[in-house]
Amino acid sequence: MHSPKGKWFAVLCLLLCASVARAGVGPGSWTLRAVLHQLDYEARTFRTLSAQVERTKVTVVVNDRSTESGMMYVLRDGKMRLNLLKPDPRTILRDGSHLYVFNPLIRQVDEYDLAKHRELVDQFLLLGFGTPAKALEKAYHISFIGEEQLDDRKTVLLELTPKSKQMRNQIAKIQLWLDESSWLPVKQKFLEAGTQDYFVIRYANIVRNARISSALFKPRWPKGTRKIKPEG
Repeated sequence: MHSPKGKWFAVLCLLLCASVARAGVGPGSWTLRAVLHQLDYEARTFRTLSAQVERTKVTVVVNDRSTESGMMYVLRDGKMRLNLLKPDPRTILRDGSHLYVFNPLIRQVDEYDLAKHRELVDQFLLLGFGTPAKALEKAYHISFIGEEQLDDRKTVLLELTPKSKQMRNQIAKIQLWLDESSWLPVKQKFLEAGTQDYFVIRYANIVRNARISSALFKPRWPKGTRKIKPEG
């Protein structure tokens, strides 16, 4: 029986993403060491990112699939904002050690203290932007699976297994597809611990080092919004 997952964890999963950049290795000659070198190359120049994002949750036992989509914005310091548009509008904002989930339909914002789950949060952020290879290797066992055609793109596929037991209680493995033409993520697959369930995140129309206002990451909500601090 797998460990129960709090609502904060499901929300945090929506913010997962990864990024690497160009360097000098040619198609067909990739190794794990070469890909990790790309991560170090990216870490020196990454500042911001915007992208369209689509997240699909698959519950295998009941053959259920649910999909959410919207726009994502990221800053180098780890701040993230996800404006979900379909099927229901929501705003998910990470600002420092807090996570906010704003539902405009009921004018309510839930605030989560991520400091209570610092180890898990730090592990997830290593899948963020500008992460040096050394930090990634400290948190994950990394395997180079090979090259794979994904839609019309040639990609490099990595598989990450968390070293942290707390992390493995939530996510057993992570698969990451990186576009060889742009060295940006096009797909991630997260396999949940103790079940066959998983969720997939796809990225499109990615703009690296986009001009993004810092005001976008401030927790400002419409007048009359009810504020809730859920437990867990």
